[in-house]
Amino acid sequence: MGERTYHDPLHGAIRLDGADPAEALVIDLVDTAPFQRLRRVRQLGPAFLTFHGAESSRFTHSLGVLHLARLALQQLERRHPALAAHRGVLYAAALLHDVGHGPLSHSGEEMYGLHHEAWSGRLIREHPALRDRLEAHAPGTANAVADLLEHGRYANPAIQSLVSSQLDCDRLDYLLRDSYSTGTTYGRLDLERILAAFTLAPDGQLAFSPKGLMAVEHYLVVRNLMYRSVYNHRLNVVCNWLLNQAVATARRLGPERVWADRVMNRWLWHPSDLDLQTFLANDDIRTGYHLMRWMEEGPSELQDPCRRLLERRLLKATDVSHCEPAQRLELLAAARQLSEAEGLSAETSCGLQQRQSRGYHPYKGGLRIWDGEHLQALEQRSALVQSLTVPVELAWLIHPAEVAPKLRQLLSR
Repeated sequence: MGERTYHDPLHGAIRLDGADPAEALVIDLVDTAPFQRLRRVRQLGPAFLTFHGAESSRFTHSLGVLHLARLALQQLERRHPALAAHRGVLYAAALLHDVGHGPLSHSGEEMYGLHHEAWSGRLIREHPALRDRLEAHAPGTANAVADLLEHGRYANPAIQSLVSSQLDCDRLDYLLRDSYSTGTTYGRLDLERILAAFTLAPDGQLAFSPKGLMAVEHYLVVRNLMYRSVYNHRLNVVCNWLLNQAVATARRLGPERVWADRVMNRWLWHPSDLDLQTFLANDDIRTGYHLMRWMEEGPSELQDPCRRLLERRLLKATDVSHCEPAQRLELLAAARQLSEAEGLSAETSCGLQQRQSRGYHPYKGGLRIWDGEHLQALEQRSALVQSLTVPVELAWLIHPAEVAPKLRQLLSR
C-alpha cells in the first residue's frame, strides 16, 4: 500500500504511509462506507444558519483529530517508547470517535434521542467493514477501540486521555476548526506548545509540564469563549429548538399524518429497532429532505418549524439568565399568551431553554502538572483556571418577533 495525502485547511498536508501498519489501518478505515458517510454530517449542525461558513463535516474533523493524536503520540514516544505498541488503537479511536454521529451531529442527538458514543461502539463491534479491518490489524483491536470510545476504558490511561479528556485531541481540533469555519477569532491555540508539554505522570496518567501552563490556560479560556460565542449562541439555540420541535411534532402526529420514507419511519417511530444499515442511511441529506417535504406537504403545525428553519425565518431568543426560575416561567406563559393573541401557535413558537455552563471541571478528568518532582492539580496552580470552575446559568426565552416589544416591557418592570 502506498502513501496517501489529505490537504487540510488547518493542518496542511496529512500524509499517511501505507508501509506503517497503524497508518495502513487508517487508510483502510477511511475508505469504508461508515466513515465516508461522515462527509454528509455537518460538524456544527445548523450553526451555518448563524455563521455562514460553518459547513465543515465530521469527516474533515475526524482526520484532524487523527493528525493531532499522531503528533501527540510522537511527542510522548520520545520519552516513553513503549507507547508505540498502542498506535493502532489510538489512531483508530481518534479517526472513528465520531463515526456514530447522527444527522447534524450534536443537534441530531437531541432531535432523535441518541448517543453517538454508543453508536460508535456498536458500529465498530458489529459492522464488518470496520470490525474486520480492525481485527486484521491485531486481534482484539475492535473491542479495545469500541470500549475506549463508548465507555472511556483502555488499559493505558495516557492513550485514553488523548482520545477523551478535558484536553484531548478531539477538543484541540474542533476548537481550531470551528473557529476557522465560523470566522470567529477566539479559537486560536498555541497548539505546538500544548503538544510539546504533554508528558506522563508517575502513575502513567497524561499530564503536562509547567512550560505549557499558559498555553493550557489559554486553551481553557478559548474553549469557554467558543461555548459562549458559538455553541451557545442565541440563534444556534433557536435553531436547535426548532429542529427538536419538528421531530417531536412529527413523532406526535404519527405515520398516519406525516410522510416519511422507510428509513425515517424507523428513526421516528421505531428508534429502538434501528439496525446498522438503517442508522447509517440517515444523514444531513435525508433529514434535510424530510424537513423540506414536511414544509411543503405536512400538517400546518409541522410546516411552521420546518419553514422557519429552511427559509431562515427564525424565532427570537431573549436572555433571561438574570431572572429567577419562577420569573422565567411567568415570562414563558406571557409569551404564549401574547403569541396566541397574534394568531400564532404558542406550542411551536414559544419555549424556554436552560442549561449550566462550566469552563473547567476539576473532578471530571482534571488536568495535572508534572515537573519531574511534584504532581499538582491545574486549578491549584492557576487562579485563572480556578475561576473557570464556577458554573454559569444560561437561560433563553424563545418567542416570535411579533411579541418582542411587549415582552421587553415586562422585563423592564
